[in-house]
Amino acid sequence: MHALVRRSKGAAHKFFRVASRIGSAPVFLDPLVALTRPAYHLWTAPAAPLRREPPPDGDRHMTAIQDIPLNRLDGSPDTLGAHKGKVLLVVNVASKCGLTPQYEGLEKLFEAKRAQGLEVLGFPANNFGAQEPGSDSEIADFCTTNYGVQFPMFSKISVVGDDKHALYQELTKAQPKATGEGPMRERLVNYGMTPNPAPEILWNFEKFVVSKNGDIVARFAPDTTPDNPELLKVLDAELAK
Repeated sequence: MHALVRRSKGAAHKFFRVASRIGSAPVFLDPLVALTRPAYHLWTAPAAPLRREPPPDGDRHMTAIQDIPLNRLDGSPDTLGAHKGKVLLVVNVASKCGLTPQYEGLEKLFEAKRAQGLEVLGFPANNFGAQEPGSDSEIADFCTTNYGVQFPMFSKISVVGDDKHALYQELTKAQPKATGEGPMRERLVNYGMTPNPAPEILWNFEKFVVSKNGDIVARFAPDTTPDNPELLKVLDAELAK
């Protein structure tokens, strides 16, 4: 690029062209900075402001729940955002619970609807009756050996109380009441227990449905089985979107 630069000599002025450049920005020689000095002052044109490109379509509209850091049973990092585009069934699980046989139904559900875009995500928790006392590696061995679990399993967390994981803070805030929880709540009372009040998780194997875009659309009671017609209706509706 050429720029016109004026050189002063007494009262007369002459113009000449300069084609000088530093890096990618043009450089102009300006002798008018100090007429008493023979040296030229170098002035560099300011760089153009950086243009921010819009995020790719896949990174737009992320919900708060999708950014929460998580860890898999093997210690590898994960987020719900990494599963965006899938319908998620999020379940707090336990290995020594009366509802533990639901693992079998959850695996069957995962295998049946996996190709349609369903993922079951298991989150072990030891909050209820100390029914998940093992380490992450022990939980992994238990699930594989006894139920052949292939759906993603995550590191053990707390789902109630002062140390409740951020994931479950968001889940329970978005869906404060579970569908069909009445019978399970009554059963716990009959066992002489004091169930957690809503919106807290009632027991192991409570289920949340998260849409492809990360919206928390439904919540089901712990004793809602994986083949429950109402649960399947919600899952199918989300998978069809």
